[in-house]
Amino acid sequence: MAHPKSKISKQRRNKRRTHYKAVAPTLATCSNCGSAIEFHRVCPECGYYRGKLAIEKAVNA
Repeated sequence: MAHPKSKISKQRRNKRRTHYKAVAPTLATCSNCGSAIEFHRVCPECGYYRGKLAIEKAVNA
């Protein structure tokens, strides 16, 4: 197996890891109700996706 010839310093290791960060999801507005939704997801408020009804939402009585 391959072994490192010398110790990698914390600074060098951390420089390599600068791109390992969480990315905030890109939000869009629902074309039907106007609420904020993630791209390529069904709207949790009204159940529409790309202008068509995808999920039938129950009406609270």
